[in-house]
Amino acid sequence: MPPSLPSLPSLLLRLVMLLLLLLSQTEARSFVVDRQHDRFLLDGVPFRYVSGSLHYFRVPRVLWADRLLKMRLSGLNAVQFYVPWNYHEPEPGVYNFNGSRDLVAFLNEAARANLLVILRPGPYICAEWEMGGLPSWLLRKPNIRLRTSDPAFLAAVDSWFNVLLPKIYPFLYHNGGNIISVQVENEYGSYRACDFKYMRHLAGLFRALLGDKILLFTTDGPQGLKCGSLQGLYTTIDFGPADNITKIFSLLRNYEPHGPLVNSEYYTGWLDYWGQNHSTRSSLDIAQGLEKILQLGASVNMYMFHGGTNFGYWNGADKKGRFLPITTSYDYDAPISEAGDLTPKFFALRNVISKDGNLLSFLDFLCPHGPIRSVLPLTFEAVKQDHGFMLYRTYLTFTVFEPTPFWVPNNGVHDRAYVMVDGVFKGVLERNLKQELYLTGKVGAKLDILLENMGRLSFGSNHSDFKGLLETPLLGQTLLTEWTMFPLKIDKLIRWWFPLQLVKRAQPQVFSVPAFYSTTFSVLGKLGDTFLHLSGWTKGQVWINGFNLGRYWTKRGPQQTLYVPRHLLLNRSINKVTLLELENMPREPTIQFLDKPILNSTLHLGYTYFLSETQSSYEPMELSGH
Repeated sequence: MPPSLPSLPSLLLRLVMLLLLLLSQTEARSFVVDRQHDRFLLDGVPFRYVSGSLHYFRVPRVLWADRLLKMRLSGLNAVQFYVPWNYHEPEPGVYNFNGSRDLVAFLNEAARANLLVILRPGPYICAEWEMGGLPSWLLRKPNIRLRTSDPAFLAAVDSWFNVLLPKIYPFLYHNGGNIISVQVENEYGSYRACDFKYMRHLAGLFRALLGDKILLFTTDGPQGLKCGSLQGLYTTIDFGPADNITKIFSLLRNYEPHGPLVNSEYYTGWLDYWGQNHSTRSSLDIAQGLEKILQLGASVNMYMFHGGTNFGYWNGADKKGRFLPITTSYDYDAPISEAGDLTPKFFALRNVISKDGNLLSFLDFLCPHGPIRSVLPLTFEAVKQDHGFMLYRTYLTFTVFEPTPFWVPNNGVHDRAYVMVDGVFKGVLERNLKQELYLTGKVGAKLDILLENMGRLSFGSNHSDFKGLLETPLLGQTLLTEWTMFPLKIDKLIRWWFPLQLVKRAQPQVFSVPAFYSTTFSVLGKLGDTFLHLSGWTKGQVWINGFNLGRYWTKRGPQQTLYVPRHLLLNRSINKVTLLELENMPREPTIQFLDKPILNSTLHLGYTYFLSETQSSYEPMELSGH
């Protein structure tokens, strides 16, 4: 007898439940401005982007994946690009989105490279592109006034955007795509018209076609903010490494008093004109300028990260006292050369982007809902922290001149405490072990204790196994009170983890563990199970592609490797490893992938990947495994 089919009402109920589930997952995605804390929030988590410009229309389609992969391997988490109107509408009402003009295919390629997208659809884009992206057929109306509220121009713009913007709507971040923000016009403040009616028309058109959830923004140079900014659009600025970064960002604050600082075009090089020398910019200057921007907690896009080529007749021209046509090469002295080679500038910038992140510099991001304060320390359970880590913080109310014992009575550390004074690691206290730890410090010194939950009892005791500081710590015989506790949501952050510095605050002068390390790698050939070996590392936690692989404790052993199932790895794409080292990192941070486990401190050969930035080139790796 054949099995009975589910009834129609049952099928409808299941369908409705599935749709509701999908809807709830979609609605959870968001990219918004947190003006109260001067930052972006991605899915509710503090976030900032470090992006690079690449123009799909200057790169053959067959090379898109290669260039995007290299950008991602530099440490970028976003790509910014224009959409040239004249490239897609060669004649009024005739549209071309095929081949190297396939915008949807490029968006999908960026998603495969795990890059968010900052879209700049114009209508004017500049970009040293033919007529700044505007179609030349507009000039068939000799009296048309470009980039103004001239009805003839607006009619053409409206027609174009009613074709383009519906194509990108499904790719908006809150709709499940990778576009986090969309620029309206481009450096309009540098144009003579200063037509606010035109800008308001564009803003209304974008809102009508893209909705209210997408972040719309403007970009201008320091002198263009007056005419280029518009209420309701987030204001960003552009400048290069030779400019006074602090002064320019202060100027931006006149237009955006609150919210994240953003440089939408940080110039890595410059364009070339026929008859003049090739433009170059110092790698050192570019890298130092980027580091200053990141130390201010700003988001940044590097223009260009890969320049490409003005194939055919697509080069633009400038007028600076005389007519200056742009060269066919748009190399731009960018970090990735016109031919796709990784330049010394690429590695200099990668060094800056991938600098290690001291855990204390991440507290705003690791504890997005803010800390909890109490006179006496609270347990994990009391603050609803089930697993992982919690940071306890207090300040010395007296000066300690001589080394004085720091201790927690009654075996009150559950389970390991990593102790820091003013950000400098001092030592470890561990459950059931008698360890001596001596501290000094001036009045007002910051005392941090990172508590690790090593796992609750599963056998051998009927007692409740609470975690954290179960007793109040003492310094000498003085009870330490007035605690601030930060329940750390590390796993939630790791998905979008980036070397984010605390907003408006530079990295500590003295670098100390606990600290985050991160690197990326690519796998060639068939995927297989493998084993991660962390030789030289001490103790911590490791994530691969956002998955919490588990604890490592190389120094204590016996286990020396962690099993990496093949399904966690991506083939011919970017894989990301993030480590939280709690005690002591190796002098030259490396990781290895082996074909067999080391479960008893024995040695085995495998492939090594450097977390330090000493490699001279990027090489995909073939993992051994089975």
